[in-house]
Amino acid sequence: MNKIFFTLVFLFSGLIINAQDLKKYDRGSFIKGQDSIYYRILFPENFDPNQKYPIVFVLHGRGESGSDNEKQLTHGAKLFLKDEVRKNFPAIIVFPQCPLESYWANVNITTNDKGKRHFSFTEGGKPTKAMHALKNMVKNFLKKPFVDKKQVYVGGLSMGGMGTYELLRRKRKTFAAAFAICGGDNTNNIKKYQTVPLWIFHGGKDDIVDPAFSMAIAERLKTVGSEVKFTLYPDANHNSWDSAFAEPALLPWLFGHKRD
Repeated sequence: MNKIFFTLVFLFSGLIINAQDLKKYDRGSFIKGQDSIYYRILFPENFDPNQKYPIVFVLHGRGESGSDNEKQLTHGAKLFLKDEVRKNFPAIIVFPQCPLESYWANVNITTNDKGKRHFSFTEGGKPTKAMHALKNMVKNFLKKPFVDKKQVYVGGLSMGGMGTYELLRRKRKTFAAAFAICGGDNTNNIKKYQTVPLWIFHGGKDDIVDPAFSMAIAERLKTVGSEVKFTLYPDANHNSWDSAFAEPALLPWLFGHKRD
């Protein structure tokens, strides 16, 4: 009985510690005209507003959409809280949250009678309401004197991976490098972000977003792009972000790129 009690105490303590750590991400919002978007932001330790820092925008998946300004920290946020990451890669980390009624990417989603979703990605087209707000939020951040415009990065998972491709093509001269996890795009859009170094991840057994989307983008970029890395986890399902965020080379690769 005592063993069970102490195990429960240990687990509960771990949950409290994790929740407290995530509170290091300050709450913020960008509201201008018709644009409205909430975000959480982590500043480097010993932040000095007179210095310039890299900035990373991380886009969550559909399951973390909403207006609580909290759920978007579910995947990936703890990576940037690690002591060694904060020490070796002092950067500003931003997790915006997509409203439930919108979507990061301009994609048509249909579901068959077996519950299987089909994604049809738009070539060109107008941005969604969430993407329009995100675009202008990024623009606003780049006006801050403490943001290094040569080191601006974006990455995302699932819907956020789709949003990553879309943001890259809508702000093609902004990002030094990007990563996309289990996302997708219309391959005709690739020419608009082919010069951005990109690391693509996907699970080989993904039954939500077909890995063929990532494969097609990677293969196309290998012929026309400047730099692309593709990692397929053969036994991973849709949650390939667990493996991607655990990649020891991800952050050194990302921060190793700078715009001219």
